[in-house]
Amino acid sequence: MLKKPFKRVSHTVALIAAAASLPTYSATSVDTYTLREAVTVDGVRSHQAAFQAIADANGGTREASSPGYQASVAYVVEQMVAAGYDVTIQDFDYPFFEENSAAVMEQLAPNPTVYPYFEVDGFATMTYSGSGDATGLAEAVDLLLPPAPDADTSTSGCEASDFSGFTPGNIAIVQRGSCSFAIKATNAQNAGASGVIIFNEGQPGRTDAFLGTLGSPDFSIPIVGAAFDVGVELAAGSVQVRLMVDASSGLRTTSNVIADSTAGRDDRIVVVGAHLDSVGEGPGIQDNGSGSAAILETAIQMANQQIVPRNKVRFAWWGAEEAGLLGAQHYVDNLSAREIKDIALNLNFDMIGSPNFVRFVYDGDGSDTPLAGPNGSQTIERVFLEYFAEMSLPVEPTAFDGRSDYGPFIEVGIPAGGLFTGAEELKTPDQAALYGGTAGEQLDPCYHLACDTYDNISLEALDQMSDALAHSVLTFAMTTSAVNGTDKGKGLGRIKNEMEYRGSQLVK
Repeated sequence: MLKKPFKRVSHTVALIAAAASLPTYSATSVDTYTLREAVTVDGVRSHQAAFQAIADANGGTREASSPGYQASVAYVVEQMVAAGYDVTIQDFDYPFFEENSAAVMEQLAPNPTVYPYFEVDGFATMTYSGSGDATGLAEAVDLLLPPAPDADTSTSGCEASDFSGFTPGNIAIVQRGSCSFAIKATNAQNAGASGVIIFNEGQPGRTDAFLGTLGSPDFSIPIVGAAFDVGVELAAGSVQVRLMVDASSGLRTTSNVIADSTAGRDDRIVVVGAHLDSVGEGPGIQDNGSGSAAILETAIQMANQQIVPRNKVRFAWWGAEEAGLLGAQHYVDNLSAREIKDIALNLNFDMIGSPNFVRFVYDGDGSDTPLAGPNGSQTIERVFLEYFAEMSLPVEPTAFDGRSDYGPFIEVGIPAGGLFTGAEELKTPDQAALYGGTAGEQLDPCYHLACDTYDNISLEALDQMSDALAHSVLTFAMTTSAVNGTDKGKGLGRIKNEMEYRGSQLVK
């Protein structure tokens, strides 16, 4: 991983609101105590232990399409069939990408420099970059230097006309900004660039090298993301550059697991999701064995208690989230317009036991972060806020920035919400005073690493978040009202590029 963590967008204003001071919501008041008592840490941990054993038997990973992932699918299916759910395995093809060796970027002249790979003052390969070893003059493309005060201002490379007069064979130097990396890279490739270096825009917080994705394997030239200072240096004029990427990409097959309750209205479906895959580097027992295990235990305990939901509950374990939310995207893409309307909401649980945790609730109404969710998301947020207020537990808002599987749902207007306890961002002193833990360290020190094992956990966070998860699932399973105040889902919808991320990687 990069030696200095990339920041996940969130706000650090703690909310300890009294339940009585919050506006009422249109969900039925439900006594969830019995279910919460049944969803124990030991129960959730038993599933995490199973995921760990699966990874141990399969090369230390549960990456999508790998034997470890297929064994994880089989485990979840076995558990849910035994609990009496209607279970479907949804297979899909997805584009994978992997680097065969470390990329190289160096200035050959006038100042020979080897830029550090996968470090914040250097560069990182864009997911779905093409392979190649290019040498040529660096050619700046419509840069905005010095950068504007506001982010997403530079339009460098966003229009084909930006490359008017570009010399084929040169390496394009493009600035991050208002359009997606894929658009910039496509325009550069079409103009005959032999490689593309997209450097950070330059505002505070946008100076380091970054992990970006091009979205699909449609590129034949090497493409990387670089630090702002590196880009400025290369754009100075008469700079000779070498850029080498050695990578493979293609199609693989993996699966989602979908399990429906046998009872409940099928025109008001509650989709409860968590991604089941890990990254290739480790077993992913926190990311996202925590969310996967917690929704599994909640489903089992609902069945054990013979709860008959008013609304159909659909538990979903998504595949290929780490490749860019691809399992959830496949699921949503294959819904008809009617099926979209029949989904009342999506609850998303991705990383809920981070060792150095903060309690985050997705900011459904957009009151504290840049984007609101579709109409009804504010109701989901309020259910969580009222619950945590009643438990006297402080929480903070986190943004719908596109980093988890709610993304495809809010893009089609389905209300969404959920919980999160932190990834690679550093804990602030204020957060340490409020939640405990260690200021200045990552909320999950093993995020996307081999050490994300069964021992990489806060039992306190896992316990509290699993209870909140169970509370929300049962609340919406039993509600007699649609969360957005109508009889059918009619969300606002989203524009894909409004969200900065596609899973763990930036798209713009």
